[in-house]
Amino acid sequence: MSMKELPISPRGIFWQEDFITPEHEQELISLFRHELKWPDRSGRTSLHYGYTFDYKTFGVDPEIPYKEFPDWLKPLIPQTESRPPDQVCLQYYPPGSGIPPHVDAHLAWDQLYALSLGAPVVMQFRRGKTEERVDVDLTPRTMMAMVGDARLHWTHGIKKRKTDTLPDGSVRLREDRWSLTYRWLRNGECECGNLELCDVAQRRNGIEKEKRSLKQLAESAQAASE
Repeated sequence: MSMKELPISPRGIFWQEDFITPEHEQELISLFRHELKWPDRSGRTSLHYGYTFDYKTFGVDPEIPYKEFPDWLKPLIPQTESRPPDQVCLQYYPPGSGIPPHVDAHLAWDQLYALSLGAPVVMQFRRGKTEERVDVDLTPRTMMAMVGDARLHWTHGIKKRKTDTLPDGSVRLREDRWSLTYRWLRNGECECGNLELCDVAQRRNGIEKEKRSLKQLAESAQAASE
C-alpha cells in the first residue's frame, strides 16, 4: 500500500487513489444496500465492527462486546500498520447529510484512516477554532490517512448541504456515499499538549471533557449545517 502526502496545509493527510477497483466498489455498495441491516432512522447512519464507537465519549463503548470483522471487510483493512485496526465504522451518508466538525478523541485513538465509496463529497479541515479552513474533495475509492497536524490539531467535518461548490466554480449535486473509518487504540497517552482539542491535555490541566448528550449532538449537527 503506497500513500502520498497531499502538498497542502494541514500537513499529515496521506492519500491513495483507487484503493479498490470500480467493480469491487459496486459489489460493496450492492451489499451495503441489500444485505446489511441498518438502524431505522433518517440521515447519517452507522454500523460498527471490532469495538463499538461511543458518540457521547468519542471512545470505546464498554457496554457492547467486540464484533469480529465480516468477510467483506477483511480485504479492505489497510496494511500499512503493524496490527489491524481495533474499530471500524461503516457510515452511510444520504444526499444532504454531513458530520459536525470534530477531532477523534486523542485519549482513545491513535492512527486514523478512511475509505470513501459511492459519490464524492467535500470535507472541510479547520485549524482548531480559527478561521483557517481547507476543503478536500473525498473522491470515490480513495483511502485517506490523517496523522500529525491533520489528525491532532485540525478538526474535520462535512457540511450538511445538498451540493458542493468546487474550486472551478461548478456546483456538484450530492448523491449516496459510504465511508469506512479505521481506528487504532492508542498505546500510552497523547503528548501533543493541545488544550483546545486534546482530551489528555485537558484532563492534565483539570478540564474534564464534557460527555455530550444525544440532544447536544443533534444541536451541534444543526449548527454545523447553518
